[in-house]
Amino acid sequence: RDFCLSRGLGDVYKRQIRTRVEAMEKILERAFVIPGINKPIGLDSLVGLVPIVGDIVTAVMGAYIVWEARNLGMSKWQLTRMATNVGIDTALGAIPLAGDIFDFIWRSNSRNLRIITKHLDKHHPGTRTIEG
Repeated sequence: RDFCLSRGLGDVYKRQIRTRVEAMEKILERAFVIPGINKPIGLDSLVGLVPIVGDIVTAVMGAYIVWEARNLGMSKWQLTRMATNVGIDTALGAIPLAGDIFDFIWRSNSRNLRIITKHLDKHHPGTRTIEG
């Protein structure tokens, strides 16, 4: 059952969620570009350098994206996949040094954004935005 429609909310609300999730993903995964290699990094990689606290902070921020997906009425399977992405990122990201490299490669928030975008494009095409 669609959580948003059960509350009388339509594409405008879902478009707002999409915008918030896209912004959070950009902050966490692509906020800055590393000069020389032109590889984007975000707060997930940077804050994750701080042992324990950094991983907890980025896990909470990643959980926010999952929470927004729940507000969209996405399936339990999709929510489980997304929560697993955040869990893997948090667990392996907590390993000193190797976890920081893993954070740089895994990008759980980008994976979760793709899951949300695919859902919205299929079930709510009115939420699409045109970038130019």
